[in-house]
Amino acid sequence: MNIDSVDIVTEWDIVAARQLGRNEAKKVGFGTVDQARITTAISELARNIYLYTGKGNIAIKEVTEGNLKGLLVIASDEGPGIADVRRALEDGFTTSGGLGAGLPGVKRLMDDFKIETVVGEGTKISATKWLR
Repeated sequence: MNIDSVDIVTEWDIVAARQLGRNEAKKVGFGTVDQARITTAISELARNIYLYTGKGNIAIKEVTEGNLKGLLVIASDEGPGIADVRRALEDGFTTSGGLGAGLPGVKRLMDDFKIETVVGEGTKISATKWLR
């Protein structure tokens, strides 16, 4: 079970992470609609890293649970952390002047979603999409 990842430092890295996600989703067997969901989620997570922390990582790996197969996306950084996770998950909440669709959108697009964050130390977001 190998893990592929992209370090997020520039805007171009967001594109690279999306492409990696699409390729991995295809390999696992996701259809085009779920491939688009996964790449959109990756794009949001990578953009958050770029905007709020300056650098981080998007890791993507195939996972299995019983007879389920899926794709796990892990976004991690050593940035400022998220002070109010509940608020950050509200639709429309933004600190960058964007649409505020980022984290709530990722949560909706994926099947499993978990945030681990420590203010001043960083954030790790794990999101899984299961093959139907």
